[in-house]
Amino acid sequence: MNLAELKTGQEGVIVKVKGYGAFRKRIIEMGFIRGKKVEVIKNAPLKDPIEYKVMDYKVSLRRNEARMVEVVSKDEAISIEHNSFNTTIPDEILTRTATEKRKTINVALVGNPNCGKTTIFNQASGANEHVGNYGGVTIDVKTGNFYHNGYTLRVSDLPGTYSLSAYSPEEVYVREHINNETPDVIINVVDASNLERNLYLTTQLIDMDVRTVVALNMYDDLQKRGDKFDYLHLGKMLGIPFVPTIGSKGIGIKELFQKVVDVYEDKTEEARRIRIYYGETIEEALKAIEKKINEFPDLGNKVSPRFLAIKLLEKDNVFREELSSFSQFAPILEETERQSHKLEKAYHDDTETIITDARYGFIAGAMKETYRENPQQRRRRTDLIDSVLTHKLFGFPFFFLFIWLMFQGTFRLGEYPMNWIEAGVGMLSQWASSTMAPGPFTDLVVDGIIGGVGGVIVFLPNILILFFFISFMEDTGYMARAAFIMDKIMHKIGLHGKSFIPLIMGFGCNVPAIMATRTIEDRNNRLLTILINPFMSCSARLPVYILFIGAFFPEHPGTVLFLLYGTGIAIAVIVARIFKRFFFKKSDTPFVMELPPYRLPTLKSTIRHMWFKGSQYLKKMGGVIMIASIIIWFLGYYPRQNEETIALEKKKSELVERYDELKTVSDTDLKENIEQEKVEKLEKLDHLQEKIRHEGSYIGRLGKSIEPAIGPLGFDWKMGVSLLSGIAAKEIVVSTMAVLYQADESSPSGNNHLIEQIKNDKYPDGTPVFTPLSAISFLIFTLVYFPCVAVIAAIRKETGSWKWAVFTIFYTTGLAYLLSLIIYQVGQLF
Repeated sequence: MNLAELKTGQEGVIVKVKGYGAFRKRIIEMGFIRGKKVEVIKNAPLKDPIEYKVMDYKVSLRRNEARMVEVVSKDEAISIEHNSFNTTIPDEILTRTATEKRKTINVALVGNPNCGKTTIFNQASGANEHVGNYGGVTIDVKTGNFYHNGYTLRVSDLPGTYSLSAYSPEEVYVREHINNETPDVIINVVDASNLERNLYLTTQLIDMDVRTVVALNMYDDLQKRGDKFDYLHLGKMLGIPFVPTIGSKGIGIKELFQKVVDVYEDKTEEARRIRIYYGETIEEALKAIEKKINEFPDLGNKVSPRFLAIKLLEKDNVFREELSSFSQFAPILEETERQSHKLEKAYHDDTETIITDARYGFIAGAMKETYRENPQQRRRRTDLIDSVLTHKLFGFPFFFLFIWLMFQGTFRLGEYPMNWIEAGVGMLSQWASSTMAPGPFTDLVVDGIIGGVGGVIVFLPNILILFFFISFMEDTGYMARAAFIMDKIMHKIGLHGKSFIPLIMGFGCNVPAIMATRTIEDRNNRLLTILINPFMSCSARLPVYILFIGAFFPEHPGTVLFLLYGTGIAIAVIVARIFKRFFFKKSDTPFVMELPPYRLPTLKSTIRHMWFKGSQYLKKMGGVIMIASIIIWFLGYYPRQNEETIALEKKKSELVERYDELKTVSDTDLKENIEQEKVEKLEKLDHLQEKIRHEGSYIGRLGKSIEPAIGPLGFDWKMGVSLLSGIAAKEIVVSTMAVLYQADESSPSGNNHLIEQIKNDKYPDGTPVFTPLSAISFLIFTLVYFPCVAVIAAIRKETGSWKWAVFTIFYTTGLAYLLSLIIYQVGQLF
């Protein structure tokens, strides 16, 4: 709890003082030192300020200042100690409780995209967050615990950001997290191979006056180049301890967190408050604005007045809008305008550029004293690889080759384990049928659960292989190159090169891909990328593709799969062009994106990411897909009889009686022929009876009601029901078909069985339900129509409006209908 929550007469022991450096120092100097007992004497008539007794002195604090002091009350101490002390509690227990609570340190990881923050976070917390070798992988804050020498470090991995300005959601998010959550120590992760650019963010953290430790990550890259860097000297200059780390190998992680503990406990001389000197003219302007800010003490409790002054001078929209909403802050804004005008007149440039240049000037001076580049710099491996993979002639062929190999490998390599799983599902189904008593429950287990879930789980190897390829391209840094070589094409369709990465991520899952659009600064480009992302064939559609490709296009599976994914991209391009022309104003944002050095990912990290995604797929098997399969089975199983099935049952009885009479003949051969003929006719009647019963079931009635609408697309009622169920998740399209076709025969479940059932399914007139043409129509409809419910929820969250989510539902489904209609009707002409 915080000090402001204590009531009059209550006592507590101080755990820590939060907030920025100058504020912390002032509060501590007033006597609010950790481990000291504090008592609430009284509140002012208006409940603010509050008078406290600490170290035998009476001191008053404003309520919002008191909120920044964390304390342990007697009630908390009792609950922690699990004892009761009636009305009194020994001071030593109160102090001990405060000491224990103080050993929890809140740490925030801050750094540029691709600097290795998430790698360090994974090493520290053991979490399974994906680490991609391009910017924008971390979208939300992730939190984990690291235990070190009796301390619990609660580590938060914040989104990657190049600065703390207000250009992108990430920058604002990180800044607000530091101001509002007030972490005890910031770990600023710096890429040792790109110091000058990374240290720009470090200078802003210095201006925020927060306790910071720099993780000099990827230090081995700097050493391999033969560069010399005196990081100890730079740390003394900046007042920040530097710790070399190699996050991918776990080297330096313990030393890093020990340094965090030392800074937290004020046990290191390297950590000290400094002010970056920006030059006499800029400093005079900052001093004048700070003076106005200090007239409003409440304003400077959570954010450093100097940092606020700098941001106002840089024309930061977020801070300016917050201050302009309160009339009492008008003098601060007026002073800012005066100083901005004065600086711009002196430098003949805008204030933001002036301060940026001053920062880089400070960094250049610091680097000149501490950094020496190897004079015999060899051509970097990254440059050699890029000379081929980003070449104007070879870049595109290599890109398409990699994508084609990915799909070819997904199908060919996945075929063997898929057959093994399929055989296992078939054996399980047969075992359940033979050991369980006949009846509805057995039918539910065999046809509903094993048939439905088993029909989808066989595709797990294909999905794992797809994620392995995508993960490998991300981890190596090739995905950023793909965005680079595609930038010109993306601009042709009205998008930014940065849009390419969320689109490629959509091949894995559209939900995180839509969240990844946060790295796109321009709102129109971001919104357009979100709207076309569902056309990227996510892994959930892969089971549908593999099922129908295996049934109708087994000769060239990899090529057909490649063409399907390519069709999705082509549709996205056309739709983007149309939307850009009619819905969004044209904006040409410059392409600024880091091309990180190539790094060979560890097999462990790539497989861990692959399996993490695979485990999510398995969880879906035991959740939404199993529930959907049970519902589909129930709707298809009941009602068991209707007038037509009763009539057929009577016809079967009459047939049996008639043939039994014929079998009274003495000729053995004739008896066998009569028996065989009876069995054949009974099988036909059984099949017809099951077909009629199925069509008369609840799900059959639903399917028949929409069949007139989907008939022109080449779909029957089973295909319609499968597509309806696929709204929840696209894998359910396959599980629904597995359940529906299981009801037709009692054959073992499995992918090959389902393929045979689909190929052999016929209309009453004997024509096949599925043809290669109707299969293509169905695949295109599956590719384009209603994205799953999770994607719609992600669109609603990221756009902040149901308008775009509902629009996506209708326009994708309408487009899917139109394309399938054209494909099937035109195809029939040929």
